[in-house]
Amino acid sequence: MNIKRGSTTFLKVIIFLIGIAVLAVCIFLLPEAARRDAIERPGDYSLYPLLVCAYGICITFSVALYQAFKLLANIEKNNAFSELSLQSLQVIKKCAFTVIFFILLAIVYLRVHAQITGDDAAGPISLGLMGILATSIIAAIVDVLQKPLKND
Repeated sequence: MNIKRGSTTFLKVIIFLIGIAVLAVCIFLLPEAARRDAIERPGDYSLYPLLVCAYGICITFSVALYQAFKLLANIEKNNAFSELSLQSLQVIKKCAFTVIFFILLAIVYLRVHAQITGDDAAGPISLGLMGILATSIIAAIVDVLQKPLKND
């Protein structure tokens, strides 16, 4: 096994493990948070918009992981500069912007909810802004990777 194949296989395993973690969050963690919130505050549905944003982020992130997996498969087949690779990068960039959109929706909801209830949402909002920064960096990297492919 050559070095390139070994490194792409390693990255595929990492992407697969991250995908399992995202699936576990969607199946176990988010429903459990909703169940606990429903028990603690019956009749209060203020968590549901955040759950919609969380599931939207998880689904979009899973699509981006799948596209990254496809991109690594193209690299293994020596098709790194093909049209399929360009399409995968475009989908990953669109997923990054969709994740940013869902994070912005959650931040706006947290801000409005904090105004209504008088809570302090500075912590979750700052975490959301850090998520936007990280996702923006990924989108910028993908854009830089697309430039040589578009010129060919």
